[in-house]
Amino acid sequence: MKRASYCLFETPLGTCGIAWREPAYSTSRAVVTAVQLPEATPRATESRIARRSGPSRRGLPPPEIVAIIEGIRRHLGGQVQDFHSVEVDLGDVAPFFRQVYEAAREIPPGQTRTYGEIARAVGQPHRAQEVGLAMAKNPVPILIPCHRVAAAGGRPGGFSAHGGRATKSRLLALEGAPVNLPLFS
Repeated sequence: MKRASYCLFETPLGTCGIAWREPAYSTSRAVVTAVQLPEATPRATESRIARRSGPSRRGLPPPEIVAIIEGIRRHLGGQVQDFHSVEVDLGDVAPFFRQVYEAAREIPPGQTRTYGEIARAVGQPHRAQEVGLAMAKNPVPILIPCHRVAAAGGRPGGFSAHGGRATKSRLLALEGAPVNLPLFS
């Protein structure tokens, strides 16, 4: 059985968490299974990443995970990174959600798409609300950029990270996206 581990790390936005699956063989690499954006406190962030990563232990990240952590730090500090090629383990995520996550990964930094546009991109134009649900359940925010997906008509849509829409606006602003999202609605 592959062991799962997680750690916390500091970023310009606060304490984040990352979980990974240990390599099954000495020749394989660790794979990210969850990312947690900052919660109200580091303890809350740790509690959330520990829950999201399933049976796991706090540990020291292997070099390939350290590189991803450094990329996330730079990204949250305003140096936009491309995480498109970072391997993630989505576990038993439903096929439709997998399609949605792949479509979201195609959105370049500084751009946004609507739930409807993503639904059409995966060939399911009538499932825009389910795209929103997939974004809310995204296990690896930033690596799968759910903050780049908004509601129709210029409305921000929801954002499940601590701070909600304000956090979504901040992430978009870091990437240079036009931000006209209201902080409160």
